Amino acid sequence: MPSHAKSSLEAGLVALKQGNYQTAIAHLESVASSESNGTANLQARVGLVMAYARSGEVSKAIAISQNLIESNNPQVQEWATRALEHLTKRKKPEQESKNVETGFVVFENSSPDNPPDTPPDTPLDTPTPEESKDQVIETKNNEIPAMVPLPKLQATVAPPPPPPPLSGFMGSVTRTQAKLFGVIYWRQAQRARAWQPLRKPKLIPLRLLAGGTFIALFWVMREIIKLILGSINKTLVKLPYVEPFDFLYNDPTRLLLIVFVILIAVSPWLLDLLLANMYGQRELTKDVLNARSREAVRVLQRCCQQRHWPLPKLRILPMAAPIILTYGSLPRNARIVVSQGLLEQLADDEIAIIYATQLGHIAHWDFAVMSLVLLVTLPIYKLYQQMSEWGNNISGKIWRWPVTIVASLIYGIWCLLSGTALWLSQLRLYYSDRVATEITGNPNALIRALLKISIGIAADIQKQEQTSWQLESLNLLTPVSHQQSLSLGTIASNLSFESFLKWDIANPYRRWFTINNSHPLMGDRIERLCQIARHWHLETELHFPNEQPSKVKRQSFLLQIAPWLGIPLGVLFAGLVWLTWQLAFTLKFLNLKWIYDDCSFITGCLLIGFSIGTVIRINSFFPDIKPATVQADDCLPTLLADPSALPIDSISVRIVGKLLGRQGTSNSLAQDLILQSSAGLVKLHHISWLGQPVNHQDLIGRQIIVTGWFRRGATPWIDIQTLETQSGKTMYSPHPIWSFVLALAALAWGAYIFLNGSLGIGH
Repeated sequence: MPSHAKSSLEAGLVALKQGNYQTAIAHLESVASSESNGTANLQARVGLVMAYARSGEVSKAIAISQNLIESNNPQVQEWATRALEHLTKRKKPEQESKNVETGFVVFENSSPDNPPDTPPDTPLDTPTPEESKDQVIETKNNEIPAMVPLPKLQATVAPPPPPPPLSGFMGSVTRTQAKLFGVIYWRQAQRARAWQPLRKPKLIPLRLLAGGTFIALFWVMREIIKLILGSINKTLVKLPYVEPFDFLYNDPTRLLLIVFVILIAVSPWLLDLLLANMYGQRELTKDVLNARSREAVRVLQRCCQQRHWPLPKLRILPMAAPIILTYGSLPRNARIVVSQGLLEQLADDEIAIIYATQLGHIAHWDFAVMSLVLLVTLPIYKLYQQMSEWGNNISGKIWRWPVTIVASLIYGIWCLLSGTALWLSQLRLYYSDRVATEITGNPNALIRALLKISIGIAADIQKQEQTSWQLESLNLLTPVSHQQSLSLGTIASNLSFESFLKWDIANPYRRWFTINNSHPLMGDRIERLCQIARHWHLETELHFPNEQPSKVKRQSFLLQIAPWLGIPLGVLFAGLVWLTWQLAFTLKFLNLKWIYDDCSFITGCLLIGFSIGTVIRINSFFPDIKPATVQADDCLPTLLADPSALPIDSISVRIVGKLLGRQGTSNSLAQDLILQSSAGLVKLHHISWLGQPVNHQDLIGRQIIVTGWFRRGATPWIDIQTLETQSGKTMYSPHPIWSFVLALAALAWGAYIFLNGSLGIGH
């Protein structure tokens, strides 16, 4: 394609996406009339059909559709035929009243988590004349989704940009037809016009988990402070001419509790400063939000008015990845922060329901605890970032190593503190999803929004070729995790969302693999939204067949968790040993009671049990990789679609792709390694091995061949065996060796404790 035609096509599609239909028509007409390339010509003509239809020139849209019917491509013929059907219906005169329903019903005296028993006769919504004009097409002609504002969808294929989604014309377009134009297929399933309130959820689990998160964060922080203060005094004791500080021996519990209470109270203003200084956060005016989503502004105003809240302060982050988060201590000082990317990549109703989810966090008060978590962890993450950047600027390896170690320790502390909120971060999203659907009556919009956020996050990672600081540090408060977005956000061109998410719904052991995840399973969330849609007699955006849970051998799962099963078995063994020794002591047959009075030998039994379980699992977890059984890139979608898979299955793979991740000190633990293959993004796990001539950071940004074990879990990943470059360099990742070393260390430590009866202190 000539460069000028390519630029005209791109400009036309961008203008169409932004709603500048006359500009889009001017660009696309030139391409449609002069471009000889078949694909570009089709793209331009499809864009013209949508531009003409949306600008009111239905006759011209019909003429082009009739022309497309004569195409040699049968899929294009079918698409044009269906489009022509809808456009012909559209041409019939329509007289719509200005007070038409907008598809969004708000009930009097209702609230997100306490709706009324019966809806009133009329909605409270009274749109302005301009809003009524825009909404007439969306609600009364819902059978012509093409007239709905074009979703701001981030494409997952290479440029030139794809034309508008074909599903914009009809809900029955096939995925194959959508792929013809390099776009993602959306059914554009409808919203409810009026709906019955859902059963009020039980908030006790959420309340208990919020309190537990506060206690866990407080306890971990206190232990870290005590460890640091104790280490300082121990160091001072060993130094000459220096005395330890007496106040460092004081218990920090009371002071830390007071500090935490104060931090919760002032968290909105402190986080304003932190996010402005770290990530350029600024104010978002209602006018700007209204230009992107009229419905979002109405949702905020109505819900806050019903609950007698002031409108939350609106903020925006200048980042391309679509995220949103809420922080504050009270509803009256809450802040809702959205990224520029979310406003650009989601449609009107999708932005609105995402804002509604944030109102759910405010209504349930979980945002206050999460604000404290963010306020505690964000400065630590900033320190880690600064140390990493400092380490990158040090040229000598000798001096860089201490900085790398310190940065890694700080990152470990950040992970530990963030880990206290993992379960709350998971549970609160189920509640907020429910609130949002009840506010808007649009569960299908939330399904599309969650998927588009995943696509946008994955696209941002691919563009930057790494996980950005913002995505990682703010991950706990976002609606979709950056890690679960990797495969989900890039698989659409090779696998349907339903097939990919089937594991999240049908695997009987799926919840065990979310224990250390920050977000719930996407398939589980979407299935719950589909249940709400079916309850309201709506077509669902995704169709999951009603199937029985997949059959998975119990032995496989038990082998998967063998190291952790060893821990309770170790407790049982310790109990048997204790009874045996007590009996022997009573019968005066053997006197070992003086060793085991403090019962610390139980810890030794736990470690021994963990060690035995790890050894039992090693061979199955890391089987030999044979060339005859190794899987290639094209098998990845099939592996991802298997609902009965477990990580223990250890599928041998050999995949070609580009290695993505942060470079330098910030990735010294290989925490940000991602493979970009033809089938999408996959998380990589690597363990460094001292003395290797090739470092994993030397390969970032290069084409590589990954050989390892693919594992299907809540987040699919590959345990690396080798990384090979095109020039022949090879890097090894000794997972089996390190697993054996870990098991041996646990066994030795456990045996030492068991024989000495105390933690490292002999008698």
